Amino acid sequence: MTWMNSEAFTLFGQHIIWSDMIGNILGLITLALGWRRSLWTWPLQFLSGLVLFAAFYGHLTGSAGKQAVVMVVALYGWWQWQRGRGTADDGRITVRFASWRERGLMLAAAAVGTVAVALLFTAYPKLSWDPWPDAYIFVGTIVAMYAQAKGMVEFWFAWLLVDLVGVPLNFANGYAFSGFVYVIYGALVLWGMRDWWLRSRRGPQPALEGAPA
Repeated sequence: MTWMNSEAFTLFGQHIIWSDMIGNILGLITLALGWRRSLWTWPLQFLSGLVLFAAFYGHLTGSAGKQAVVMVVALYGWWQWQRGRGTADDGRITVRFASWRERGLMLAAAAVGTVAVALLFTAYPKLSWDPWPDAYIFVGTIVAMYAQAKGMVEFWFAWLLVDLVGVPLNFANGYAFSGFVYVIYGALVLWGMRDWWLRSRRGPQPALEGAPA
């Protein structure tokens, strides 16, 4: 898989790597399928993780490990959407807003997870090129995928927060194609957020804890 870490072409003075390009194109398609609530979003997410895992394995151990976690969460998402398929009028999954308790748990998991992963990356510098931002993006991605698996509209908010750090970090570290893709991610996120938000209003909503009846 050495060729995957070689240069594909140069764009605006930035060197585009094959693995970076292929993995992120698959990731972009995955996000578009997630917006459409297509079950195929999860096999494509798994394939994207597999491509990047193969590219990083034996070269960037930390990055390979992160992709392995992404693949596991993709399998979980597939299982969740298989169970929830057919609950919406169009035969796909029903989307909803998370309860306040779910939001609190996801925020706590993101905060604790980011600190724990950043400390791990700091202790083992070979695992990451920039421990704290890298940990934030990694944990944020996992939280976003979990929310997506549960059909929560907050999935899009989590992706937006990941993008805010992911774009400058990728450009700064030479992953130009990832940076360009994250910009497109941002547009898709806003579009998908609007669609899921409107869909969540069409069906019964779980009572938000602490909200007035």
